[in-house]
Formats: sequence, C-alpha cells, structure tokens
Amino acid sequence: MATAVSRRDRRISPVFLGLVAIMGVSGWAVWTGSSASPGFAVFLFVVSGWVVSLCLHEYAHARTALHGGDISIGAKGYLTLNPLKYTHVALSIVLPVIFVIMGGIGLPGGAVFIERHRIRGRWKHSLISAAGPLTNVAFAVALTAPFWLGALDGVPEVFRYALAFLAMLQVTAAILNFLPVPGLDGYGVIEPWLSYRVRRQVEPYAPFGLLAVFGVLWIPEVNHAFFDAIDWVMRSLGVSEWETYWGQEFFRFWQGEPQLTP
Repeated sequence: MATAVSRRDRRISPVFLGLVAIMGVSGWAVWTGSSASPGFAVFLFVVSGWVVSLCLHEYAHARTALHGGDISIGAKGYLTLNPLKYTHVALSIVLPVIFVIMGGIGLPGGAVFIERHRIRGRWKHSLISAAGPLTNVAFAVALTAPFWLGALDGVPEVFRYALAFLAMLQVTAAILNFLPVPGLDGYGVIEPWLSYRVRRQVEPYAPFGLLAVFGVLWIPEVNHAFFDAIDWVMRSLGVSEWETYWGQEFFRFWQGEPQLTP
C-alpha cells in the first residue's frame, strides 16, 4: 500500500526539521550552560521535544494506517511530520503544550483522520490505535536510557533534570492514551472487538472522553494515585522523583531560576 504514496507526500516537513533544530540547539545550551537563562533553555528543549514527540505519535498512527490499507493518508500530509497538517492543530499541539506549562501533564491529542472503512481486520484497527502511545513509550525509554543504563557520568546536572521531566511527559501521555475511554487510543484498541450495539451506544460520548478524564484527575485521591503510578514507572526507568521535580522547576523559568539544594 505504501507504494501508492508519492515521494512528495513522504518528504519531511521543514516545520518538523525546525522543531528538531530548536530541540538540538536548546539541548546544547542546557548541556553546556551557555544560556543566560538555564530555565528558558530547559523550557525550549522540553517544549520542542514534546511537540516533536506529538508529531511522531501522530505519524505512527498514520504510517500504520497506510500499511493497513488507508492510502489516503499521504495526500493529507500526515507522513510529512508537519504538525500544521493535523486535523485539529489546537487539540493536538496547542492544548497539549498549554497543559504541560500549566500542570506538567502530557496531554494526549487526537489529530489524524483515518478512513477506517478502507481497513480490513480488527487487529489492524487495534494496532493503528496502539501505534501512537507506543511511540511515547519508546521515546520515554530512549530519554531515560542514560538513567537505567547507569551512564550519567559526565552528564550535566540541569540537562539530566530536563531529560527526566521530558521523559515524565512521555510516560503520562502513554498512560493517559492507553486508558480505555472513548476518544482515547486505549478505547480505539478495544473498540474493534466490541459488539456493534455497544459501539453505537458509546459513540456519542467519544468527544467528551478526554474532558471526563481530566475532570476525574481533579479529584485529589485520583490525582495522587495517578502521580504515584507515574513516579513508580519513572523509578522503574531509573529516574528519581527528585530529578523530575527539578526538571519541572527549571522548566517554569517565569517563576525565577530555582536554587538547587544538596
């Protein structure tokens, strides 16, 4: 199926390359400490890295759908990794960035429009839905590799904290996305296996699933349990709560440069 997509449809967007460049330059500034404001450098590194991960998340959905049978994906520009080509730029890029700034939560987005009627087989539909959050999982594992490999010698302290916070965003995005709630990828994984009657009953609630999840997260007990689970996953990846905490503190540069304590 991929052969039906032209080379132009698969060409990486300059917008995405620009985001990668910002991530690289800001990461270098954090590593070397050459920025006049370390917090602002961390902010640019985390935000650009987060948007890059969102692009890869949606690309994974699109690429899997292409191989599953939806050859319309290429013409829609989803394979270029250009975030401006997504169906809901505000929902998939702007809102997630705002939630990162406000609360340090990796908000899952929904962006690519897949023509599901072109795809045959329940396993293919499930895999298409799972491909996005699995990308966040892979990104989290890659970002935390220096921690769980014990390869932190020579890694500057602030850069380590920035990596930890960016990795935590990937973990929150993966966990939230895999919830079996209508409108999220987790529900998309199980939906093909549900009866037609159940799917029809659930369909009207899909646009409100994400809002419901964040409404529930405002409940203190649920919020504590959620972040306890995040901390457990991060510790399993070799990252301490101390490191994610200071990563978020540096990220919030508008509050002033944090004073590290021993």
